[in-house]
Amino acid sequence: MKTIEIIGKHYRGAAHTRIGCRGVIFQEGKILLAHEHNSNWYLIPGGGAEAGESPEECCIREMQEETGWHVKPAECFLKLTECYGDWCYISYYFRCEALSQGSPQLTPLEAERGLTPEWVDFSEAEAIFAEHVNLTDYEEKRASYQREHMALTVFREECL
Repeated sequence: MKTIEIIGKHYRGAAHTRIGCRGVIFQEGKILLAHEHNSNWYLIPGGGAEAGESPEECCIREMQEETGWHVKPAECFLKLTECYGDWCYISYYFRCEALSQGSPQLTPLEAERGLTPEWVDFSEAEAIFAEHVNLTDYEEKRASYQREHMALTVFREECL
């Protein structure tokens, strides 16, 4: 597992920590992404861990909720720590084995944003997230795309 740390210039120490997990299903040259249609925002599916939940359990739950896919986390290929202000965000990225497909169970906010799972050619997903360099007016999207771009780079190096 590769470890990457990003420490923001205004980091003051971790008063708060949020742990999250993301899952990568790769099949026939494509990767499953979560696409928020209303903002045209793509992400690797995943989200925050609930109290007492292991990273693997979080990955399984989030993948099912956002994509409908039941998965088995096969390998944690990246631990990414980002620290800004008084927050640290720790994200575990798993290569997942797809077991079966069901229906997504979206939160009201995800449904409002038009979130749907989409299979995207891996090279196209890399190009989508490489756009972080051009998103100078939208800090949150730029940072998330940069994070996802790093994750796909590590996935390519470690898993393909």
